Amino acid sequence: MNPQDKRQFEALFAPTTIALIGASGDQSKHTSRPQRTLRKHGYQGTIIPINPNRDEVGGDKAYPSVLDVPGKVDHAFIMVPRNAVADAIAQCAEKGVAVATIFTDGFAETGDDGRRLQEEIVTTARNGGVRLLGPNCSGIYSSKPSVALSINAAVEKLDIVPGPLAIISQSGSMTGGLMSRGLGRGVGFSRIVSIGNECDLSVGEISEWLVEDPETGAILLFLETFRMAPRLAQAARRAVEAGKPIIAYKLGRSDVGRDLAASHTGAMAGGDEVANAFFRDNGILRVDCLETLFELPIMLRGQRPSKQHRVAVMTTTGGGAATVVDRLGTLGVDVVPPSETVVEKLALKGINIPTGRLTDLTLAGTKTEVYSAVAGALLGSDHCDLLVAIAGSSAQFQPEITVGPLVEADKNGKPLAVFIAPHARVGLDQLAEAGIAGFRTPETCADAVNAWSKWSTPIVRPVPDQRIVAAVQRTIDALEGRSPNEVDAGKVFKEIGVATAPTQVIHSVDDTIGLKFPVVAKILSADVPHKTDAGGVVLGIKDAAALPEAAKAILKGVGSKHPEAKIDGILVQQMERGALAEVILGFRRDPEVGPIVVLGVGGILAEVYKDAAIRMAPTTLEEARSMIDEVKGLAVIRGYRGLPRGDCDALAQAVVSMSHLASSASIADAEINPLFVKPEGEGVVAVDGLIVLTNTETNGGPRSPHAH
Repeated sequence: MNPQDKRQFEALFAPTTIALIGASGDQSKHTSRPQRTLRKHGYQGTIIPINPNRDEVGGDKAYPSVLDVPGKVDHAFIMVPRNAVADAIAQCAEKGVAVATIFTDGFAETGDDGRRLQEEIVTTARNGGVRLLGPNCSGIYSSKPSVALSINAAVEKLDIVPGPLAIISQSGSMTGGLMSRGLGRGVGFSRIVSIGNECDLSVGEISEWLVEDPETGAILLFLETFRMAPRLAQAARRAVEAGKPIIAYKLGRSDVGRDLAASHTGAMAGGDEVANAFFRDNGILRVDCLETLFELPIMLRGQRPSKQHRVAVMTTTGGGAATVVDRLGTLGVDVVPPSETVVEKLALKGINIPTGRLTDLTLAGTKTEVYSAVAGALLGSDHCDLLVAIAGSSAQFQPEITVGPLVEADKNGKPLAVFIAPHARVGLDQLAEAGIAGFRTPETCADAVNAWSKWSTPIVRPVPDQRIVAAVQRTIDALEGRSPNEVDAGKVFKEIGVATAPTQVIHSVDDTIGLKFPVVAKILSADVPHKTDAGGVVLGIKDAAALPEAAKAILKGVGSKHPEAKIDGILVQQMERGALAEVILGFRRDPEVGPIVVLGVGGILAEVYKDAAIRMAPTTLEEARSMIDEVKGLAVIRGYRGLPRGDCDALAQAVVSMSHLASSASIADAEINPLFVKPEGEGVVAVDGLIVLTNTETNGGPRSPHAH
């Protein structure tokens, strides 16, 4: 941590002097709470209430303004009405306060007026060297040293235990809830932050600080949206290097930007799918249960992302195991049977185990020596990468039979997840004392294992070929500010190495073409993205005699529905034959996380199926291949049941090429739909494409390209 960051970190979490701006002496008001809470939790620094109407507040000398305080102030906690916040920030800047936390709400979360006011106070703070937390946040908690600077009632009331977990929450009201749930699970906290609107200090920047914080072992995020995503990505990558997992629980499964998308790509890449891509790309674990936030860190202690994610399951209760295994199967977790070597070694000890994917010891008898031997064999085998151990009533009444062997077992560096079906406080306590993850519900156990199974080392993004980047930019510059039509889009795709079907533009219905029939004719206009809906497409034109009538029909249909559209001509395209599959391949600048690439089943129903894989852009060839494997509908080109294989190598390269559009700041959205995948060795061909430039508006909504 550089000296400036260290100063700000200490002002946030270890201030020696705190000014409470707007502190109240009326104990019934919430603005009196931070002072009480600081005292209750043993704050050893100086508390200075700022109240122009009082000489003393809560036993501490009060001052009219922060400028009247003798000596320095490290941290100001602002609780004044919204219209007085700007003046408070200006005074903090003049005073040289390092960090100011703004509890007051009514800023960017309320609309444009609030956003403008928020931008004004940020400018004032930056000019004065003040870092801002919030606004609209409840404050912070730090265990060492003790600083409970919060307006949250739960922080005041709870007895908080120091520990290795840090929380950053975008929801101020949930801060206390998260804390109480964690304490109920027997965990302790290093730092807790209500981040609010993130007008300055962000989830990412504070996460970076916590990565270097010796008191913090894991960072838990409660997210409603992404703000300043690149900074969070940077922090997450550093966290993986440092061995401090970042675990996220994310709400806001919204479709930000979907309604404004000019392509199927935008419609298919909803908020939840994009969030998963962002987490995966940067090594962040995502959980779906709040409780998992507090149970998963123990399972990950000392772990790094695994190259493989094979899960072995052993149990003494068939029904209890099913509650976990069923969920693992639904989530796509790779549950594997014991290897022949494991079965044979245990047989030599007189222990016969089933060879299916569930090692059920119920019939073998619940005995310490059996459970211990099987757990040791599975943990010691190289056929699996994690063990889920499930115990029944023995863990409640005779924990020495099932819990004891797990405590004593050599884990061989593998993570171990234990679900105890009955309520077994003693067994869970023994696991916790031994540093083993014990789960109270099958849902959280499966959730934790699923999160681990998707945890991977952050993707090292490739460096785009600058010659291609320059060629794309030249193509964009040649447009001289006009919106690109389909021909222009085709030129961009050719520059990145994606072949397009042979085309010719005609400007009169009587123009002749030099293409082989049959052909398709399409309106050529950047103002008509919905060609089919506008009557702008005619398929299967068999000969030259039929082309003029088709052209007239297109011009008439588009003219009636889009009389204002600028028509660049009619695009005549040679119809492609021999494709094994139609895919949609798109690039998009997501408004929350940045550039993404999308691959899915193509055609007019692409948006309906939403069978797609998403990665951050640019991506690698290895990731592109994994995207092809991920899309269920592309089994038809992967050789499913003896079907002829498509050119998956060419498709993977096309995915990589499309993802490199991330290097062109001029392009906001790009799509090929459909992209025809030909037989192995014959490549891929784009037959309909779209490019949307940055800050360019289209005629709204997802486009409906023709079925070519």
